[in-house]
Amino acid sequence: MRTFLFFAAASTLLFSGCATRRASINNLPGYKLVWSDEFNKDGRPDSTKWTYEKGFVRNHELQWYQPDNARCEKGLLIIEAKREQRPNPNYEANSQDWRKNRATIDYTSSCLITRGLHQWQYGRFEMRGRIDVSPGMWPAWWALGVNKRWPANGEIDMMEYYRGMLLANFVHLGENGKQKWYTVTKKLEELGDASWATKFHTWRMDWDADSLALYVDDILLNKVMQADLTNRDGSNFKPFQQPQYMLLNLALGGDNGGTPNDATFPHRFEVDYVRVYQQQ
Repeated sequence: MRTFLFFAAASTLLFSGCATRRASINNLPGYKLVWSDEFNKDGRPDSTKWTYEKGFVRNHELQWYQPDNARCEKGLLIIEAKREQRPNPNYEANSQDWRKNRATIDYTSSCLITRGLHQWQYGRFEMRGRIDVSPGMWPAWWALGVNKRWPANGEIDMMEYYRGMLLANFVHLGENGKQKWYTVTKKLEELGDASWATKFHTWRMDWDADSLALYVDDILLNKVMQADLTNRDGSNFKPFQQPQYMLLNLALGGDNGGTPNDATFPHRFEVDYVRVYQQQ
């Protein structure tokens, strides 16, 4: 999820029962579960695990982030993108800031984050979810380092989708203050037939002192060695050898997401569970 510091259509997806979908949380030899959210209690997400981004945040995206668009229901976290219009409370007619020069909020959604509550260095991270691949949708499960400004803090896009492509990315500070990206993309048709996005899938990151590897359904998408992930500003700072916090969001439009030009709203990013394991 490209972050800026100045901070394949599918119809709306229907719920299906979780009981038979869930993998055991105790089936990883050599690992122990250190954090998880199974989203089993209906209502607002657990405030001891998640907080929220608010307002217009990054990438010139269309959505206004607010907590109201996230809820737990029947064992799922549902992040819902809605088309709704109201005045932008931060509006300034002559502002050069894109967050302020929009007179109205036209779309709303949610971004859940663990920043300030939970962070981890190394481990196996898993998220089981179902993404909406309608035009303009930009769901993501990602992580940011706790120290330094972006991109020097390091970003990991464990799951990112837009414009017909699934992405698995790493980014840190490159030469001349620019971003250094390690990106792998897969078109949806490479992963399966047209029904692929209507199903739940499991995304995973394996992260240790030697490397980081990103998977979907046990298919390796992207692997980078830690030796290649040093910031190129002369500091020798290694952004992926520090704790990171997680984000879950459903963005719309913006610099990469395309245009939500269909009339079918709301759209959903549904999450069955998020789990963090570390080696024993």
